[in-house]
Amino acid sequence: MANAKVRVRTAVLDDLPALTDIHNHYVLHTHVTFDLKPFTPDQRLPWFKDHSDGKRYRILVAEDASGVAGYACTGRHRAKEAYDTTVETSIQCRPDWVGRGLGTLLYTSLFEALADEDIHCVVAGIAQPNDASNALHARLGFQILGTFSQVGRKFGKYWDVTWMQRPLSP
Repeated sequence: MANAKVRVRTAVLDDLPALTDIHNHYVLHTHVTFDLKPFTPDQRLPWFKDHSDGKRYRILVAEDASGVAGYACTGRHRAKEAYDTTVETSIQCRPDWVGRGLGTLLYTSLFEALADEDIHCVVAGIAQPNDASNALHARLGFQILGTFSQVGRKFGKYWDVTWMQRPLSP
């Protein structure tokens, strides 16, 4: 992130169009999300609300002079109460920000923001292959739990998902 001024903050509803644009890039051009069709901001509103309780579930955005550069979020892992202390995380950056340290900044900021919440562990499902995401998660203390083989079909091909986990406070 040399010479780039980036600030991290809590997402607000006005960010939803930019968040949707970032996500839609990955929907249309990659296998890293198993969404098959792009969204409108209105269609992404339930996702935004589900990830914005200001406690366990949060969306943080990184913004530069041109707007939202990326985001990291936590959401519900499973609906049963016993899973409440586990959150699932996701991260996406604008293509021009990939590989420039933004993911580390976002995740570090997110985990710091969650430090006082009743969260025991964080999990992430990563569609494979995805060397950059695997490396980011490993650098931040995630351990591989295992891989679900051929669980998603996109672009006429089946994809694996590797699940990783880390305690909130490593």
